[in-house]
Amino acid sequence: MLSGENLIKEYKKTHPGSEKLHERAVKVFAADGATHQSRILKPFRPYITHAKGSRKWDVDGNEYIDFVMGHGTLILGHSHPAIVQAVQEQMAKGVHYGENHELEVEWAELIKSMLPMAERVEFCSCGQEANMMAIRLGRAFTGRRKVLRFVENYHGWADELATLGSAGAVADEVSVIPFNNLNRLEEELAKKEYAVLLTEGGGAHMDGQVPIDTDFVRALSDLAHKYGTVWVLDEVVTGFRDAPGGWQSLVGVRPDLTTLGKCVGGGLPVGAVAGRADIMEGLNPEAPYERRVNHPGTWNANPLLSSAGIAACKLYQGGEPQKVARQRADYLREKGNKILKERNVNGRLYSRTIVHFYVGPIDYEPSDDTMPPTRDIEKIMAPTAAATQGRLCLHLLQRGVATMDGEIFILSAAHTKEDIDQTVKAFGDSVDAMIAEGTLSQA
Repeated sequence: MLSGENLIKEYKKTHPGSEKLHERAVKVFAADGATHQSRILKPFRPYITHAKGSRKWDVDGNEYIDFVMGHGTLILGHSHPAIVQAVQEQMAKGVHYGENHELEVEWAELIKSMLPMAERVEFCSCGQEANMMAIRLGRAFTGRRKVLRFVENYHGWADELATLGSAGAVADEVSVIPFNNLNRLEEELAKKEYAVLLTEGGGAHMDGQVPIDTDFVRALSDLAHKYGTVWVLDEVVTGFRDAPGGWQSLVGVRPDLTTLGKCVGGGLPVGAVAGRADIMEGLNPEAPYERRVNHPGTWNANPLLSSAGIAACKLYQGGEPQKVARQRADYLREKGNKILKERNVNGRLYSRTIVHFYVGPIDYEPSDDTMPPTRDIEKIMAPTAAATQGRLCLHLLQRGVATMDGEIFILSAAHTKEDIDQTVKAFGDSVDAMIAEGTLSQA
């Protein structure tokens, strides 16, 4: 059994090529050699050479069942044949025409067919950029400046999207309040100074690490309209992952604007804003100057990206990838939570196709394991859990399972029952090792 510092030694022993690349990386990348904060791990994460389906391989030949899945982008799995074929064929025709083209129209029509609220669609380069555009459109439409957000909801790292107080961020026009409290929300909206109410789809952090009450969500549209505010639903993570119609179709809401990213591009970088025609009219070059929103962008809906997006969206329409991913996630939670309960561990797996690992007190056992075992946001987001989750991440990597920080397991339609069974075995062995080394507490 691996324990204590032996885990680090064994990991380095089995990942010599990755260690050499990490030594090079720290000399060029300031964030401990990483290009994304979730790729930072002590001593280092593996350096990957290729991926297929539910698996990926590193420079040392180690094979992993992948639950990072492009940070939530790859619900179809790695290198899906339809995506590969579309991109290869388009590469031969041209990557960037610098002109309008038929593919972008077809792609937008597919999105519109799945999202009933999408009267108009506009493409950009990433989900964060889509949120920035939605704020700009909301301001142009209402003539107001302020943005209202909810605690812990994540929308990107740009100034008005970042956590308030983040180093270097300027967000003078942003207010952040608790969610699941309609009285508090109405009190703020009643000031009639907010252009935009921005909400993360599925709950806060990657499709619901902190769940949001569905009755609360269903009240947002009427309440925002009552006070002249544009409601923007951020479905960058959840769009086409939870259902063909997005998370909004599951809870039965119709936001004014929806922002999209990740899955909508089939694995290539994309952002999109979809929504009401009158709000999107701000992009019309003939709109009055005071309401006109200019939107350049070199990579907007380029042909290569559009080809991948079309191939992906055609597969999403029937809902089969979402169904399979949910089945695999349900099975992982069921088997994983059985291990945690049998070992009397203070932790649970929960949520939908993106499974979160909660570490902390068990306040109650929910009847629905899409919910965490506590309603206390501070417990869910406790910074003390990060060390435990990071330790689990390393244990799982050493056993052939890749996760996001040991806290997030992102499922796809490419994962098989055998993948989950192998993952559950690795999870159980990791939990046992962590209990033995004293890095995972028991009740």
